[in-house]
Amino acid sequence: MAVGGNALTRADQPGTAEQIESNAAQMASGISNLCEAGWSVVVVHGNGPQVGHLAIQQEGSVDLVPPQPLYSLNAMSQGQLGSVLVRAIDTIRGPGTAVGLISHMVVDPHDPAFRTPTKPIGPFFTETEAAAMAERRGWEMRQDAGRGFRRMVPSPHPTEMLELSAVTPLLAAGKVVLAAGGGGVAVARDDQGRYHGVDAVIDKDSAAARLAGSLKATMMILVTGVDAVMVDYGTPRARAVHELSLAQAERYLAEGQFPAGSMGPKIRAATDFVRESGGTTVITSAERMLEALDPQNRVGTHIVPEQAMSEEAMSIA
Repeated sequence: MAVGGNALTRADQPGTAEQIESNAAQMASGISNLCEAGWSVVVVHGNGPQVGHLAIQQEGSVDLVPPQPLYSLNAMSQGQLGSVLVRAIDTIRGPGTAVGLISHMVVDPHDPAFRTPTKPIGPFFTETEAAAMAERRGWEMRQDAGRGFRRMVPSPHPTEMLELSAVTPLLAAGKVVLAAGGGGVAVARDDQGRYHGVDAVIDKDSAAARLAGSLKATMMILVTGVDAVMVDYGTPRARAVHELSLAQAERYLAEGQFPAGSMGPKIRAATDFVRESGGTTVITSAERMLEALDPQNRVGTHIVPEQAMSEEAMSIA
């Protein structure tokens, strides 16, 4: 399952340690419910707000200590949020239940994403504040889904998680595994076989799809702020869809139904996983994710291979 960094530091919160821990406790309850239902669970969390806050702290103290690169900040936030979530899960299910795995994701240094930064990190700013930040710090600032301006950084496609072989034995031992936190620390391999950190923030849904496909998972849950995906959003024809075939989801994506700054990355990650694994992706809210796993409940949106489509969904499509 993939959980956004915004679920741990909400848009209306400054992101204190107490707030992050409170939000993590709520998320841990949902994760525990999945375990109770018999699932083996791997959690991929985002880090957009937190890594952006760390970047601001780095810049603000440059006269006192040397600032660290973005890939190091990703590692810091991976440890921070992993610790919070591990403790929240262990509080419910017992000490040692959850394990946080510091993870590195291989990316292509020539990925076009490095030329067009699209990943928002850090807090929201007004247009005036954003212009000042861009001038003072040299950051690329852009509107984020109409909620305000945020810093944009490259978000390349992950190709491999270096610690993949550690996940399966941990699951076999009954652990809840937190992996690829913040999308994983982005690294690239040089000609001598060494891995170097890359300044980028990998999208957590894309990282979850890469990891879930490699693990041959049967189900991937992408947690978001709504119960189900909407099509024709913003029009009188707007409606929730509870089941989409792989081809239907890809067609809607190509038609522009799911913008890049909104549901687009989730649909793209969902289709990547379904195409590779033949499994199912569920997109829904944190409150309803257990309920959404059963398609009979018509909660959430299931994206499935063509052969798994229900007759009702085929007739609606």
